[in-house]
Amino acid sequence: MKKTAESIANTPRLLKRYREEVMPRMTKEFGYKNVMSIPRLEKIVLNMGVKEGSSDIKIIDQALEELTMIAGQRPVITRAKKSIASFKLRAGMPIGIKVTLRRNRMYEFLDRLMNVAMPRIRDFRGFSDKSFDDHGNYSMGLQEQSIFPEIEFDKIKKVQGMDITFVTSSENIEHSKKLLEWLGFPFRK
Repeated sequence: MKKTAESIANTPRLLKRYREEVMPRMTKEFGYKNVMSIPRLEKIVLNMGVKEGSSDIKIIDQALEELTMIAGQRPVITRAKKSIASFKLRAGMPIGIKVTLRRNRMYEFLDRLMNVAMPRIRDFRGFSDKSFDDHGNYSMGLQEQSIFPEIEFDKIKKVQGMDITFVTSSENIEHSKKLLEWLGFPFRK
């Protein structure tokens, strides 16, 4: 595929940073021989659990609208797989929403998250580096959606938290942490 001037100009700045700074640094630090073996960010998954969604569909619609504004992509409604009587839950009831971001949208979201939303978190000192799974993926939680500038505070009917998972191509936790750190992700010191 031939790169045009327009496609190069529309490249997200975090992707440029990854290609120009992070890839050579990872190669030098960890001694990767093949460019394709260098760890990279594959996708970002945003998930919002909406427990009142099973009783009131308007709450799900509001959360859908807000997550669409945050992610720039329409989320899907997740539904209960099994009925659980103690939670008054039937199979097929809406219980949350999720969206998976890839390629340019993923890098643009990460850029907005790190440079615009995270500084708006009160008493923010960085995220814990203990939330990596065995496959080198990092998960974190946000307590409210109002830290994103796309959300108008006056229109929020219910403060809603969300989980964000960064899926990397590396199986090594140390390499995944360095990847996110060099992209600018704020870990607690």
